[in-house]
Amino acid sequence: MSRLGSVSTCCAMLLGLAQGARAQESHTTLEDTGRELLIEVGPVDLPAPMGMDMAGHEHEAVFPPLGIVTVPADGFLYGFDYEVLDSQGNQLPSSIVHHFNVIDPDHRELFLPISRRVMAAGGETGGQSMPWLLFGYPVSAGQRMVVSVMLHNPTGEAHSGVSLRIRLKYVKAGRPWPFFQVYPYQLDVAFPAGDKGFDLPPGESSRSYEASPAVAGRLMVMGSHLHELATKIVFEDVTDDKILWEGIPTTEGAEPTGITIGRMYRKFGTKIFPDHRSRVTVYYDNPTGATIPDGGMGVVGGVFMPAMGEQWPAADLSDPLYVLDRAHYMREVRGKYDEIREGGGQVAESDHEHKAGQEHRN
Repeated sequence: MSRLGSVSTCCAMLLGLAQGARAQESHTTLEDTGRELLIEVGPVDLPAPMGMDMAGHEHEAVFPPLGIVTVPADGFLYGFDYEVLDSQGNQLPSSIVHHFNVIDPDHRELFLPISRRVMAAGGETGGQSMPWLLFGYPVSAGQRMVVSVMLHNPTGEAHSGVSLRIRLKYVKAGRPWPFFQVYPYQLDVAFPAGDKGFDLPPGESSRSYEASPAVAGRLMVMGSHLHELATKIVFEDVTDDKILWEGIPTTEGAEPTGITIGRMYRKFGTKIFPDHRSRVTVYYDNPTGATIPDGGMGVVGGVFMPAMGEQWPAADLSDPLYVLDRAHYMREVRGKYDEIREGGGQVAESDHEHKAGQEHRN
């Protein structure tokens, strides 16, 4: 979903050069233009790639500091866009964005009792919008949002003073529109919490996760974030044995440049039910003959409209899964779900300790 709200910046993730990743001091700001909430993250420097991963692609992770911004006014978000700029204001390729997440720590997700993911995108996602007259996600003045960004540099040359500018499109409250309130959701194959990257074995492979929505309603939009070598991602109703959406990446070589977007609102949505199991599955084909560490990722997300009379459950801030997930996206711990659930995940006492290979979080 793409003047000044209050801003705090926390937890700078500085990755050592010896570990093949870097980050610099930067900050996060939010500006209200009247039509957009403009979030800017940076500046950071992106060094020229120092090597290639096992799939033959540069992945030098740069994590700007985690930021917390405050929504300045009541309104309804209906879309987003983003751009990457250098220190001179020149636009850089969107492929520099590995992914970013905007997280609401005070409301729960649709499929799990964790913090709501307001939006997430990768370099292949592109900006997205819904008809503003029809649909909007309600936000309130004072509402907090955590902004987490990962950049990398597949361009082959160094860039200095790089900033990510996220534009959240909105209409102010108090108008007759939008006619329908919708809410964001996410379902990741690496849920329920922890680092989201997973190893890719040679050849064809897949990974899935199942959950049930907390309330009945209709999926109105669905998109996804994938890595190189992904062939498709599928969302299905397991109970009815029915595929509800399939995303196919478009590529240049092995690099994803786009992904199918499901605009279900054109047929007024796709129904899902709390007594049904939903499953997301991502498929990969790794031709290298070797396992690629943390080479896979697969997540779907979009907007959901609750059925008439349904009450979205409140976030339980004491729920163990909520607590674990929050500690992870706030970069207080790191590791896969099984590791941090059993207390074996590493405590991020200093952001210097994070490794480039452990880049797929949030």
